[in-house]
Amino acid sequence: MSALEKAESTVFVASGMYAAVAMLSALVPAGGHIVTTTDCYRKTRIYMETELPKRGISMTVIRPADMDALQNALDNNNVSLFFTETPTNPFLRCIDIEHVSNMCHSKGALLCIDSTFASPINQKALTLGADLVIHSATKYIAGHNDVIGGCVSGRDELVSKVRIYHHVVGGVLNPNAAYLILRGMKTLHLRVQCQNNTALRMAQFLEEHLKIARVYYPGLPSHPEHHIAKSQMTGFGGVVSFEVAGDFDATRKFIDSVKIPYHAPSFGGCESIIDQPAIMSYCSVAYKQGFKGAEGHLWDQGQPDQVQHWSGGF
Repeated sequence: MSALEKAESTVFVASGMYAAVAMLSALVPAGGHIVTTTDCYRKTRIYMETELPKRGISMTVIRPADMDALQNALDNNNVSLFFTETPTNPFLRCIDIEHVSNMCHSKGALLCIDSTFASPINQKALTLGADLVIHSATKYIAGHNDVIGGCVSGRDELVSKVRIYHHVVGGVLNPNAAYLILRGMKTLHLRVQCQNNTALRMAQFLEEHLKIARVYYPGLPSHPEHHIAKSQMTGFGGVVSFEVAGDFDATRKFIDSVKIPYHAPSFGGCESIIDQPAIMSYCSVAYKQGFKGAEGHLWDQGQPDQVQHWSGGF
C-alpha cells in the first residue's frame, strides 16, 4: 500500500471508519480545531460532531469548493487538521489537493485526504502535498465485497503516532482479512481501469436520458470540478451519483425496477450495485427530519430523496 501511495509508512486497521477515528484521535490535540466539508461520509461527520467536542475539539464546516471559507477558518483558528474526501460522498465534489495543501501548510495545519472514492490507482494525494491519505480498504482495494478494513498512509512520523494509538486501543485487522485484501490488491489496477470506463459510459448515458434530472460524476464536463479532477486524477472512479426526474416514490420505483445491480450501500467490488441514500445510509436523517435534518446542508446540490449511487463492476 505504501508503494501504491508513494508513502513512507502505512498502518492497516479493522475498518475505514476506524482509520479516520484513529487518525483524528492521534493527531488532533485536546482543545484543537479541525476543518472539514459538508459533503462527506455520514458516520465520519457524526463522529466529528458528537465525539470530538468531548475532548474540547471544535470544528469548522465548509463547502468543498469554498476556498475563501477555508482561508477564513485557517486565519481565525489554530487549525490542527483539514480533513476532507476527494471525490466526496455523495456528490463526488473534488478538492484541489495541491492548492489546499499549500494553504494548510502556510498556517501550520496538516492535510488528510480520504481518497476512498478515488483509489490509489486514480489519485495519489501524497504526491500532491497531502500529509496523510486514508482509505476504506473494504471498497476498491479489497475489491470483492467480502472483507472490511482500512488504512492510513503518509509520512512515518505521522503514521507512527497513529500506529501507537492503534496499538493501545485495538481495532486490529484480522489475519484472514489481511489475506483477502492482499488478494484483492493483485488485480486492483485492472479492476479500477475497467470501472473507470464503465462508470464514464454510464454517466454519459444517464446525463442524456430524459428521465434523469442530474448526474454527478467528475469525468463529465458538466461537473463543477471537472478541471480539478482532470489535473489530479488519472481516472474518475467507478461511482456515479444521479437524480431521477421524479419524487421519492418514483425514485424508489426506479431502484426496484433495475435488473442487473444489487441493492447495497457499498462500491468498488466486482458487482454493480445501486442504492438510494435516503432509505439506506441517510435513512435516519431522512425519515426523522423529513429530508431536511441536521445534515440537510449536505444536499446543497441535490435532493436526498432523489439521489442514487451506482457503482460499476465489470
